[in-house]
Amino acid sequence: MLGLGKLVVIEGSDGSGKATQTRKLYERLRDLEANVRRVSFPNYESESSALIKMYLRGDFGGDAEAVNPYAAATFYAVDRFAGYNEWKDFYRSGGLVLSDRYVGSNMAYQVAKFIRERDREEFLSWLDDLEFNRFQLPRPDMTIFLDMPPAICAMLRKERGREDIHEADAEYLLKTYNAYKEIAQRYGWRIVDCAVGNFARSTTDIHENILALVEELLINNR
Repeated sequence: MLGLGKLVVIEGSDGSGKATQTRKLYERLRDLEANVRRVSFPNYESESSALIKMYLRGDFGGDAEAVNPYAAATFYAVDRFAGYNEWKDFYRSGGLVLSDRYVGSNMAYQVAKFIRERDREEFLSWLDDLEFNRFQLPRPDMTIFLDMPPAICAMLRKERGREDIHEADAEYLLKTYNAYKEIAQRYGWRIVDCAVGNFARSTTDIHENILALVEELLINNR
């Protein structure tokens, strides 16, 4: 049996370009004949995302911060658990999996609801145990955080023209951005600066930075 594959995760705030960068990385690695697969969370095409859809459209309350973070985090964790079955064999047989969002997003969006540091620490410990130990999801070999300033993300989301209860709350998104940065430092994520001053860098430049990080991972783990 071949050894486990690699799991590379692209994380970032809503509007930071995660989907675009994950797709570009997948296409580039495929052109290089890598054994690669792309996944995305939440998996809105799966029935496992039903509670997430209810949550994001406000069925449990129009204010995201008022929804119990343990409940909301469990919605996302269960969707991920269900989705893992679709790529588990590929990963376990040595394939490279690229994920647009993973456990880190669950951490950032839900821990941002807590004020007290003790509560934040308790939640992060609980969620880490739930997803990686209880649900036995693989830990990423590398997580790349796209550090796009919230103001630029807001403009990009406006161009996209649709918002859920997370995206409609600018104050909450600022809290999640700060949570992302704290979590990135805590877990040793690789950080890609996606803006220079008030302007977003080109998608091509950002892609080249990401590709270099992934190539470094693959070379060092041959």
